[in-house]
Amino acid sequence: MPDDVAAPPLTGAALIRDEVRRLPDAPGVYRMFGDGGEALYVGKARSLKKRVIQYAQGRFHTNRIALMVDLTRSMEFTSTRTEADALLLEINLIKQLRPRFNVLLRDDKSFPEIVIRREHPAAQLRKHRGAHTIKGDYFGPFASAWAVNRTLNTLQKAFLLRSCSDSVFESRTRPCMLHQIKRCSAPCVGLISQPDYDALVTEAEAFLRGKSRAVIARMSAEMEAAAEELEFERAARMRDRIRALASVAQETHVNAESVDEADVFALHAEGGQACVQVFFFRAGQNWGNRAYFPRVDKSDADAEIMSAFLGQFYEDKPIPRLILSNVEPMEGDLLREAFSMKAARKVEIAVPRRGEKRDLVDHAFTNAREALGRKLAEGSAQTRLLAAVCETFQLEGSPERIEVYDNSHIMGTNAVGGMIVAGPEGFQKNQYRKFNIRSTDLTPGDDYGMMREVLRRRFARLAKEEEAGEAPPRPDLVLIDGGAGQLAAAQEVMADLGVDDIAVVGVAKGPDRDAGLERFFLPDKPPFMLEPKSPVLYYLQRLRDEAHRFAIGAHRTRRAADMRKNPLDEIEGVGPARKKALLHAFGSARGVSRASVADLEKVEGVNEALAQRIHDHFRQPG
Repeated sequence: MPDDVAAPPLTGAALIRDEVRRLPDAPGVYRMFGDGGEALYVGKARSLKKRVIQYAQGRFHTNRIALMVDLTRSMEFTSTRTEADALLLEINLIKQLRPRFNVLLRDDKSFPEIVIRREHPAAQLRKHRGAHTIKGDYFGPFASAWAVNRTLNTLQKAFLLRSCSDSVFESRTRPCMLHQIKRCSAPCVGLISQPDYDALVTEAEAFLRGKSRAVIARMSAEMEAAAEELEFERAARMRDRIRALASVAQETHVNAESVDEADVFALHAEGGQACVQVFFFRAGQNWGNRAYFPRVDKSDADAEIMSAFLGQFYEDKPIPRLILSNVEPMEGDLLREAFSMKAARKVEIAVPRRGEKRDLVDHAFTNAREALGRKLAEGSAQTRLLAAVCETFQLEGSPERIEVYDNSHIMGTNAVGGMIVAGPEGFQKNQYRKFNIRSTDLTPGDDYGMMREVLRRRFARLAKEEEAGEAPPRPDLVLIDGGAGQLAAAQEVMADLGVDDIAVVGVAKGPDRDAGLERFFLPDKPPFMLEPKSPVLYYLQRLRDEAHRFAIGAHRTRRAADMRKNPLDEIEGVGPARKKALLHAFGSARGVSRASVADLEKVEGVNEALAQRIHDHFRQPG
């Protein structure tokens, strides 16, 4: 090869062999990247050199790993002090980079909790989600908003703690409705002394920490004492509070007397998919459960899936002292060490073989198996529907990504375009997009012009990203809300951008917008209708209705934001401080608009020139 010709860049196994020469025999994390820099895989190792060289030896357990190595175009490495440190870093990077070949936890939303807020003399009981930035005691997690709301209602009945905000608390002059229905002791107006209110807070905290029997015993003793002293009204109040606490135990569907604090996990894998059910037990009570469907490969072992799932699940959540599972996770001892290090106390991961703990795991496994069965059945039905859509619109194959577009406005104002996405797994809500219509040249209510703008912005960006060598999501089918005119507008945009290999279909509503009488418009073909009871028609109606719902929601949000705008924001020289002073002096923007120049000058920070400018602003013609 001539000296002036550069050698081709190393790829795949050759690249890995070259990188290994510089790797230390020490713990760390490695990342594999493909064309365009997309993350392929993140892994950890006790010895980077020994682990990474295995990828270059060509002896792969699965074709999937062989493909991953073949696609590798670059690698990055980070050395760590211990293998446990490497595991924690690996978990963090997987959640951050979401690599293609790793087991991935999907739909990982934060869980609601209950907090007893201590920043105010009268502690507040409320629901909380997110980071622990408020000073107070946190209890959770609860699996759902329903579970936490139910518990909050019970605690209000039992302990009569306030749930109102500080501003509402300070402005009260008489008890609110919650006091009338016996859910608050009304500390805002002094109907309970500070020491007595503090005692209620202490009891609520004890109950949430699992000392429910002791709390109920104290209440029972107080009820009996009140009855003996012939204070029957106080005794009745105590009886109602005891009943509220007892209802929590009665509503718990799974008993866990021997488990004070634990998370219970059960994995069921089938057909290349997996479900992990998580049950939360705190204070000896079942605080709900949630099903997860991590992204896996059919070659992944159960132990590998469970290990990856647990690591990613607790990356941003508090770790309980006990984790129960139906599967011993891969490298379980390392996981225990990493969790204990992160939690700063011992964390146990156990696979129970008998007794109540085993019953809890079995119950979670039954739920996991049933949930996955439902998902597989839904997926099968979805696959059949997409195959029917392919046949209906004469596509080359079943669509993996369908994009549906709709516009929403009122007389052309606050116009918004909405795009929803659907595919084999149903609606992909994290892919939805809204487009605020920006063009000032459009005639108000010009639906064709709005659709042109939305599609031009969407597909110009697609073309630009593809030119840059990226791999953005590309639809197989585009559905437009409208008939021949909307379809022609869409085709015009796509032709201008050189995007001619995506199927576009117009969906026109029937007469009087009757569902079932829709007509479908394809390029260069006569419009047609589907059988009124056709499953494909129902499916396409659902797609259109979802796009309509999303577009209307985006429009309402924009309209509400516009309505909240204050006319004072448009006046040069009126910043936050002067705006506050003006509103304080005149009560509202309308009050400011009616003020004379002399009255405006009396406001702190407003000179004669600014007062004249404000006065003139509200008296401009038109």
